[in-house]
Amino acid sequence: MQRARIVSEPVTEYIRYEHHVSFPNIAAGELIRWLPRRLAADIPLPGTDFWMFDEESVLFTYFSGTGEVVDREWCRDHDVVAMAAVAFREVWRRATPHEDYKLT
Repeated sequence: MQRARIVSEPVTEYIRYEHHVSFPNIAAGELIRWLPRRLAADIPLPGTDFWMFDEESVLFTYFSGTGEVVDREWCRDHDVVAMAAVAFREVWRRATPHEDYKLT
């Protein structure tokens, strides 16, 4: 499993927490990378967080202004899934592996 996080810098306390608690996931085999938001400005990204499953479907998660999950939506539309796959691959290519990412 691969997870890419696009983060604003300097990072918030919550991102520090996410970074710190990622080690059990990594120990279980998950690959995590971090990309500063300033390095993602030219990547055409979906407007919200998403999870991709086998490049066949995407789960979009919508948050409120206070960070609470408001809704989730499954999408299997080929064009939308393809766009998300291209975006993820580019984010992954640019992002820093977890063990090398230094929190600012």
